[in-house]
Amino acid sequence: MSWIPAILLLVNLVPLGSHRATASPPLSAAGSRSLLRAVASDGPAADYAVELNATNFDAALGGTPATYAVVEFFAHWCPACRNYKPQYEKVARLFNGPDAVHPGIVLMTRVDCALKINNKLCDKFSVSHYPMLFWGPPSKFVATGWEPKQEKSELRVIDDGRTAERLLNWINKQTGSSYGLDDEKFENEHLTSNISDPEQIARAVYDVEEATATAFDIILEHKINSGNRASLIQFLQLLVVHHPSRRCRQGSAEVLVNFDQFYPLDMLTLDRREVSSGDDQTAFHNFQICGKEVPRGYWMFCRGSKNDTRGFSCGLWVLLHSLSVRIEDGESQFAFRATCDFIHNFFICEECRQHFYAMCSSVSTPFKTTRDFALWLWSTHNKVNERLMKAEASLGTGDPKFPKIIWPPKQLCASCHRSDSRRNDGSINIDWDQDEVFKFLKQYYGKTLVSLYQKKDVIQKDIANGALEDSAASTSAVVVPIGAALAIAVASCAFGALACYWRSRQKNRKYYHHLYSYKNI
Repeated sequence: MSWIPAILLLVNLVPLGSHRATASPPLSAAGSRSLLRAVASDGPAADYAVELNATNFDAALGGTPATYAVVEFFAHWCPACRNYKPQYEKVARLFNGPDAVHPGIVLMTRVDCALKINNKLCDKFSVSHYPMLFWGPPSKFVATGWEPKQEKSELRVIDDGRTAERLLNWINKQTGSSYGLDDEKFENEHLTSNISDPEQIARAVYDVEEATATAFDIILEHKINSGNRASLIQFLQLLVVHHPSRRCRQGSAEVLVNFDQFYPLDMLTLDRREVSSGDDQTAFHNFQICGKEVPRGYWMFCRGSKNDTRGFSCGLWVLLHSLSVRIEDGESQFAFRATCDFIHNFFICEECRQHFYAMCSSVSTPFKTTRDFALWLWSTHNKVNERLMKAEASLGTGDPKFPKIIWPPKQLCASCHRSDSRRNDGSINIDWDQDEVFKFLKQYYGKTLVSLYQKKDVIQKDIANGALEDSAASTSAVVVPIGAALAIAVASCAFGALACYWRSRQKNRKYYHHLYSYKNI
């Protein structure tokens, strides 16, 4: 990215009056851009700040995973605003976009008060001069406006932000951070706290959404055929009922409802030709399973210290652990089979896929409880880490800030460790208290995982309808695969029509009586 010339006209944030143009230029397409991905790929200066207007203001600020937001109210005809923009963008590039240095912390936005569509919005915040900057939790911009003499407001006017340096210093004071304008990507202030601070897992729900969207994109890039079709359906059923994100559950249900249309049930026909083509197929490939703002293009809890570490694999593990603690006892064997088949058919790292499949194949006794499956997955993850620890140590390919460990460490769960001893080869032998481990897994991947997501305005409508519990806890489901989708109808009116429709279609097909066999796993 090219940057602004070194010699800049610095701007005093002096009141210029609240006059707004009566003519409204055409609205920019910026308002429809995906949040935090709205970064120009060329041109002399990148626009990192997300431009909002009255039509998308509430949705953008209500749906962001960022902890804080800055909203700049400006007018496009204002010379001081034009001169201030390069200063604002220097700070915005640290927090916005797929290449953000510190993603998910501060959402930097702009609202043009010279556009008629924004008149009421700017009046709501008593904009008295341009540019005028506000700071606060994103949800507070949605819930309330601002008045000059308003007491106890969590929204504050930024009174010392006339240059990029001063604006960033102001932000540092509010967040207790030490961000710098020269910070480079992957110098993440959260890197050292992920292991020791259990509350960091709350941010991982956004990474679970990102991983789900990425996995769906990978699946659509490969052929869906008679050999893997059933495993995809069953894993989607698991997501419909137990995904920790409501919007991913909704998207998974929509995929199931339309699955036969895009991937016909007639296996003989499907074997003779590739999946259907045309406008419908194109629409399906453009479908975003967790909503239009996912993927966002960055990782939060799962962010590595290098470009090629953590990320998707971490997010996928968090998703699987979350599913393992949210199922009911009677679903444990179905969840195990759906997970194993999904990895076997769709995980494209060949060595990892084969290693995971071998561990699935070694299981001879069906799982009967949630505890059984959750502990098996936990043990399997540690076996994977043990294998990778040795490879990364010899090749030097590991993340220096996130070396593979046997998990959970004592910092997270001291009661999980009865005793630790060192083997002859230098590795650690841990005597686990598996009851304590299971309690920890349920808390960490269950309640704590969604604690931050629960508070966001993305589910405010659910809260108003008394459906908050649906955001934090999975829907009850019965054992049989088709019943897993039907259970949505009982627990959630939002999914009832989708699930019933999908079930009614499946009941009338021969495939309903010939579900995919897992005897080889």
